[in-house]
Amino acid sequence: MPRKKMQKGVLGRTLKALFKCYPKMMTVALICIVFNAVVSSLPSIFMERIFSIVTDTLKLGKGWEYCGDEIVRDMLLLIGLYVLALISGAVNKQFMAIITQGFLKKLRGQMFNGMQNLPIKYFDTNSHGDIMSYYTNDIDALRQMVSESLPNLLASAIMVLTLFFIMLWYSFWLTLIVLAGVIAIFFVTKTVGGGAGKYFLGQQRAMGKTEGFIEEMMNGQKVVKVFCHEPESKADFDKVNEHLYDQSNRANRYANMLMPILGNIGHVLYVIVATVGGVFILKDVSNMSVGVLVGAYVSTFGIALVVAFLQMTRQFCNNINQVSNQINSVVMGVAGARRVFDLIDQKPEVDEGYVTLVNAKEVDGVLTECEERTNLWAWKHPHGDGTVTYTKLQGNVVLNEVDFEYEEGKRVLHDVSIYADHGQKVAFVGATGAGKTTITNLLNRFYDIADGKIRYDGININKIKKADLRRSLGIVLQDTNLFTGTVMDNIRYGKLDATDEECVAAAKLAGADDFITRLPEGYNTLLSGNGANLSQGQRQLVSIARAAVADPPVMILDEATSSIDTRTEAIVSRGMDALMQGRTVFVIAHRLSTIKNSDVIIVLDHGRIIERGSHEKLLEEKGQYYQLYTGAFEME
Repeated sequence: MPRKKMQKGVLGRTLKALFKCYPKMMTVALICIVFNAVVSSLPSIFMERIFSIVTDTLKLGKGWEYCGDEIVRDMLLLIGLYVLALISGAVNKQFMAIITQGFLKKLRGQMFNGMQNLPIKYFDTNSHGDIMSYYTNDIDALRQMVSESLPNLLASAIMVLTLFFIMLWYSFWLTLIVLAGVIAIFFVTKTVGGGAGKYFLGQQRAMGKTEGFIEEMMNGQKVVKVFCHEPESKADFDKVNEHLYDQSNRANRYANMLMPILGNIGHVLYVIVATVGGVFILKDVSNMSVGVLVGAYVSTFGIALVVAFLQMTRQFCNNINQVSNQINSVVMGVAGARRVFDLIDQKPEVDEGYVTLVNAKEVDGVLTECEERTNLWAWKHPHGDGTVTYTKLQGNVVLNEVDFEYEEGKRVLHDVSIYADHGQKVAFVGATGAGKTTITNLLNRFYDIADGKIRYDGININKIKKADLRRSLGIVLQDTNLFTGTVMDNIRYGKLDATDEECVAAAKLAGADDFITRLPEGYNTLLSGNGANLSQGQRQLVSIARAAVADPPVMILDEATSSIDTRTEAIVSRGMDALMQGRTVFVIAHRLSTIKNSDVIIVLDHGRIIERGSHEKLLEEKGQYYQLYTGAFEME
C-alpha cells in the first residue's frame, strides 16, 4: 500500500475511533476549535474598519466625538468575541484532555486484551522489548497527535481558509501575491516534510528494536558477565543505537530545516505585499475584490486596506507554517497509530473447538452436567442433530502419525505415534532439538499439527475448545514464571478459586512448604521481579505447587526438576510421585534416573521415535537409551 494512502487510512481510523468513543465531546470540541479559529482570523477586519473610520474622520476634519462611538462599539464587539473564544478554548482543552486519556486507555485495553488471545508463535517470533514499545513510544506519539497536533492542525487550517476568504473580500491582486508565496511553501513542505515523515516512521521502528535489545540484555545480564561479553554487548548496542540515531537525526534535520525556510518565505512575502501595496496606493491602482463586485467595498487602494492585508499576510503565513510544522507530529503519531493498530489487528488464536469441559455427576452410570464442583469432569460434546453426549475426563492421550513443522519446509516431527492410557507415565528422552518439548506444545495446542491426529479421551483435540483443553492439563516448565504478588497468590494461579488450605496442601505435596514457612512473611511473602528474592530451585518448587493445586488429570513435566539440587529432588520426587498417582503424565528429563519408573520411555532423535519401552526393556536392547543411561553415548 502506498505510504500516503496508508497514512490517510490510519488517520481516518483514528478519527473514527475518537468520535466513536466520545461522540458528544468530540462534536463540542470540534465546534470550539472552529469558533476559536474563526475569531482569531477577525482582528484584521476590525483593524481595517478602525483605520478606515479614522482616515475618513481626518479627511473630514472631524474629532474623536465624530467616530468614537463607532470605534468603541467595534472594540467591545471584538473583546466580547475574544471572551467567548477564551471560554470555548478552556472547554476544548478540558474535553480534549478527557478524550485523549480515555481514548488511549481504551487502546491500551484493546492491545492488552488482544495480546492475550494471540498464539504463542507471535511471542516466539517478536522481541518482547519491541512489543513493550507499542505501549510506551507508540502510544505517546499517538497521545501527542490526538491532544495537540490534530487540534492545532485543524485550527490552523480553518484560520488559513478563513483568512483566504477575507483576503478575497478585500483584494484579488494582493491575494494572488500571497497565493504565489503559498505555492512556494507547499513545494518546500512537500519536499522537506515528506523526507521527515519517512524517517520519523523509521525512528519509531528503530526505537522498538532498541528497546527489544535492551530488554534482552537486561534479562541476560548474568550470562553477559559470566562470559565477559560486555565489550561485544556494547558493540552490538552501538549498532542498534547508531541506527536509531541515524533515523532520528535525519528526521529532525528535515523537520528543523522546514520552519526556518518557511519563516523566511513568510518574511519575504510580507515585504513584497507591503511594497506592492504601497506602489498601488501611489499609482492609484483600481482594486478588484469580492467586496467591490457586490458594491460593499471601495474600489481604490488605501492605507487601511494595505495595513490590514499585511496583518492578514503575517497571520496567513504563520498558520501555513503551523500547518507544516504540525504535519511532522501528525506523521509521527500516524506511525505510532499504525503500529498500535497492527498489534490490535493481529489475528487471534484460531479456536474452532466446540467440545467443552463441564462439572459432572454420575447417577446409575449416566453422566449428567451440574453447576456445583464435584471433582468429576466430563467433555460436553454437542452434535449436529441437537443431541449432547458426555464423555468422562480420564486423560487418555493418543498421537497418531503426527507430523509438525514450525516453518514451512522444515519438518520437526516425523510420523510420531504415542499411546498414553489413564494413569500411565510416559517419558521422553533425546538430544536437545529432538522434538520432546514440541510434543508437549502440540498437546496444549500452542501449535497445530501439520498432519496426523491427536485424540484426548477419544476426541480429536481440534474439536475441543483450547481454554477447556488447557484447563485439563497441568504443566511445569523448565523456565519458571512467577508474578508480582504473594507466594500464596502464585500458587493459587493454578486454580483461582482454591482455598488457602488447598494451596498449602499443594505446597506440601510439591515439597515447597518447608522453605515457604521459613520466609519472612511465610505464604504472604511478596514476590516481585519473577521471584528474584527466591533461588531458582525455590521458584521451581512454587511452580510445581501451582500445577499441583490445579489437580489436572494430565500432567506435563518439562525438565521440572532441572533446577533442584539432588537432596531437594529426592523430597520433590516423593511429592511428584504422589501427585502423579491416577494421572496421565508426560515427563521430559535429561536426568534419566528420574524416569526409571516410567511405564513407557520414548527415545526421540531428530523428530523420529527410534526406541520405546520400559527402562528394563530398553536396557536389554542395548540401543541408544542404553548408551545414554550408561554414559557411553553423548547427546549431540
